[in-house]
This record gives sequence, C-alpha cells and structure tokens, in this order.
Amino acid sequence: MLSACGLLPDRSDGQEDWSANKFYSEARAKLNDGSYPAAIKLYETLESRYPYGRIAQQAQLELAYAHYKNEEPASAIAAADRFIKLHPNHDNVDYAYYIKGLSNFNDNWGMMGFLMKGPLKQDMSERDQKASYESFEIFKELVARFPESKYAADSRQRMAYLINAIAMGEIHVARYYMKRKAYVAAANRAQNAITEYPRTPATEEALYIMIKAYEALEMHDLKEDAERVMRINFPDSYFLKELPEIGAKPWWQFWRN
Repeated sequence: MLSACGLLPDRSDGQEDWSANKFYSEARAKLNDGSYPAAIKLYETLESRYPYGRIAQQAQLELAYAHYKNEEPASAIAAADRFIKLHPNHDNVDYAYYIKGLSNFNDNWGMMGFLMKGPLKQDMSERDQKASYESFEIFKELVARFPESKYAADSRQRMAYLINAIAMGEIHVARYYMKRKAYVAAANRAQNAITEYPRTPATEEALYIMIKAYEALEMHDLKEDAERVMRINFPDSYFLKELPEIGAKPWWQFWRN
C-alpha cells in the first residue's frame, strides 16, 4: 500500500535478474567508454550479489583500475590492497601491485600534472615526498616478486624516475636552507642527497650547495674537498662556470643571496 502511494522509492532498476556475466559485461562496457562512476557502481553491485568465483575476482581487480581512472587514488589503492590480501596467488596479482604503484605515483603528480607546460608545470620533486617513497617501494616489491611481469619494465623506469625525484627533493630543501642562510642544515641535506642517492642527477647541484655552504661557514678544507670532487666528476658543470653577462639570471642564483 505504501509503495502504491509513492511513499517508498521504486527500487526496480532492471537488474534484479542480471547474472554475474551480465553485470560484468555491462561494467566492462562502461569502463571502456570512460564512464568510470557507472562502472564502479556496477562492479560493486556485482561483487555484493555474486561475491565468489572467477568473475567476482576479476571485478575486484578492475574496480581498482576504475577508481584509478576516475582520479580516486585512495580508493584505487584500497581496492588493490584488498585484492592482494584476498588473492595473493592470483595470476594477475602483479597488476594489483602495478595499479597501487601508479595510484601513488599520480597522487604525487596530481592526476593532470604531467600535462601542464611551461611555468605552470611543477617538478615532481617539489611535491610531498611521501607518495614518491610509497610508490617507489610498491614498484620495487612488484619487480622483486614478479621480475618477469609485463609490468616490470615500466615499473623499473618509474623507480628510476622516482629515485631522482626523491633526491631532488633533498636539493629543494637544501636550497630553502641556503636562502635562509642556514648553511649547516643546507650542507647536511646536500650531503644526504649524495650519500643516500648516489649517481643521480641531484649529485651535481648537491656538491655545489656544499661548496657554497662551507664557503659561507668558512670551513675551507671541507669546501676544497667538495670542490675537488665536483671538478673531478663534473668538470664541465654549469655551476663551475662564470655567470653570463647578458640574459636572465639563472634559476639557481636566486637562493644565493
């Protein structure tokens, strides 16, 4: 009687008799069309109605991807973690690790950050390093556990990029200290970049910061040691050359004064 009076919502959505295969095919179609919220809803409904079996497992995995594409990294990571916990020996569990790593990677960038150009584009190393560390560790685990995975090569490339970004994060902090004339702190952060992340592009500027910090502190022996190492390893370094007389002031000079 209440339903007839319109006091209760109509729950007829046409899905009462859908099979697991029907839910999955509809969800996959929405996913392929880029209708990610609709796909997410269908995957979740599928799992709630048919929680067991191969189709439910695949739906759980694709749900993580749908959240990732819908710019919901936290939900993507949660879905991937759940899949890993429930199905640690699944043939496609490496993909769950990959989605988890990508979600952290893009969470650091901002999902659209890689599309920005010119002065609006932000260096990944300038952002919070927590997501970079987490993403690196996830890709590292993927490569260690599944070295033959089809996602391993891309994961290694992202690891190389991430370690460079993390090292440059140390340089950004060191620059901050240099600008505020906290020379001991600047030298320590630059030294940490060299010690913890050797053979990264950050090493060159880290040595330069150490030279300038030790010079300001009148620690001449340490300055000379750092400069000697820099001249041996980076004989053509931009930081060792005189500034051009014409043109804009180089970016690194802004923190010198």
